Amino acid sequence: MSKRGNSKVIECVDLEKTFHDGSRELRILQRLNLDVRDGESLAISGPSGVGKSTLLHIIGTLDRPTSGKVLFRGKSLAETSRNEINRIRNEEVGFVFQFYHLLPEFTALENVMMPAFSMGKKRSELRERAEELLMKVGLADRMTHKPGMLSGGEQQRVAIGRALFNRPSVVLADEPTGNLDERTGDGIIDLLWELNRSEGVTLVIVTHDDTMAKHADRWIYIHEGQAVEKKGEK
Repeated sequence: MSKRGNSKVIECVDLEKTFHDGSRELRILQRLNLDVRDGESLAISGPSGVGKSTLLHIIGTLDRPTSGKVLFRGKSLAETSRNEINRIRNEEVGFVFQFYHLLPEFTALENVMMPAFSMGKKRSELRERAEELLMKVGLADRMTHKPGMLSGGEQQRVAIGRALFNRPSVVLADEPTGNLDERTGDGIIDLLWELNRSEGVTLVIVTHDDTMAKHADRWIYIHEGQAVEKKGEK
């Protein structure tokens, strides 16, 4: 994997997240502390329902903690303007989900360009970057295909290209192989490791697969709402 940097891109301090289910209070995250370092690959694992995806969504500004704070490059997100949080989400963070969330009426090339379309840029300005990314993820001959003509693994590769389009400093992947067969999933994980090395992007992967998690630079296991650092194979 990539060489770990010393600077912290993301810090979670005493993070708590509580949900209410009727009269029950469900404390998912409990005074969780975690940092994500520049350029590293970090795997977050644990059993279903333990709060892995919730943590990832909080890190990625898609959700807010009940208490505690998240710092992005040393600045608390709670003290950050909505416009700046939107900028961080659009420019600094790329998302890869279990279900690819591609737009079916658009080609692979157009789906990869989508993050920049929302910023008002013209297609002619974006095509070269989109083609470069689709070649990088192994889809040079599938650029004009719509999602319905692509396999699950190919759709996930398009989603990875889309996540990288704005050159984010962090890519957050939530069970990126959960909807794929084992062989195809292994190829997606190998691709993410390679992009971590070649692009220098910080990679955070949520997974239920401890075997895969062991290969990251660091491996965090969520236990009773807290982050426990595990020993991997690095």
